[in-house]
Amino acid sequence: MINTLIVDDSALVRGILRDFLEGDKNFKIIGEAADGAEGVQKILSLNPDLVTMDIEMPKMNGLEAIETVMKKISVPIVVITSLDTAKTAYEATLKGALEFYSKETFTASLSPAKRQEIYETLKRISGIKAKKSAAPAKPILFNEPEKRHIHAIVVASSTGGPKALSKFFSILPGDFPVPVVIVQHNSSGFDQNFAQWLDTYTKLNVKVAEEGEIPRPGTVYIAQTDKHLMLNGTGQNCCMGYNNDEPENNQKPAADVLFRTAAESLKESVISVVLTGMGSDGAAGTQKIREMGGITLAQDEESSLIYGMPKAAAETGCVDMILPLDRIPEELVRLAK
Repeated sequence: MINTLIVDDSALVRGILRDFLEGDKNFKIIGEAADGAEGVQKILSLNPDLVTMDIEMPKMNGLEAIETVMKKISVPIVVITSLDTAKTAYEATLKGALEFYSKETFTASLSPAKRQEIYETLKRISGIKAKKSAAPAKPILFNEPEKRHIHAIVVASSTGGPKALSKFFSILPGDFPVPVVIVQHNSSGFDQNFAQWLDTYTKLNVKVAEEGEIPRPGTVYIAQTDKHLMLNGTGQNCCMGYNNDEPENNQKPAADVLFRTAAESLKESVISVVLTGMGSDGAAGTQKIREMGGITLAQDEESSLIYGMPKAAAETGCVDMILPLDRIPEELVRLAK
């Protein structure tokens, strides 16, 4: 049983979330709080397995509540907020939140498939505890890639991804000469907010990828939500596009779709990077990148919040290098220049 605490200043929203969670027999609501201060008190006294946290609340907002709690105990927190505070909500990842959902998600129109997907995600998140800082690990080199002209970097990330990407791009230099294309598993509707938020952590330009757009150096492209992002064409003439196919690995957008199409379009002139996240998305795509002659990197276990996606990629035997998060940007600079 997953003992869950709901923190939101709206009684209506608390009721909606209670009804949603009690729709799965694995969740038990052990309390509710109407503001951040009450939320902190109940988290510390009830020690829940999972907390849903609003951002805009009286007395103490969600960011302050998360920061206060995380200084005392480790508890899995999921932010559930309105779209107009979504950009601010990404700051919660730096405080310790693990996932986001829009309040608009929890309506009567929510499909059974999406409902089940959220249940499964929350179940897995409820078992995550924050990592203590570990000693820096040494890179693991399986294959020494030959330097060559690189047309694009493709990146996969999920749970823990926003925090990892903010650090990643704060290290990557502003004159990085290759476009970066990202599939970050996001809640529906948060793509634009995510791009705006991530843009504050880098000297590169960050934007949501558009249909038919040609990736340009100095730019980071974020996949739209609920569509698969692809790279089509050849070499420098490749362009980005979307399809509306079924989810892969329970994800849409799926990194495997981006990686697979990038491998077919760019052959040896693409580098793939798999960062922290649950599941195995990106593993099959990593195999395809290697098969077509590209370079493959993955984040190491010590620096990953969730060593699911990077582990799955590594287990294919097709990863050239496994690196700590803060070493990946410098390796990309070396390979791209």
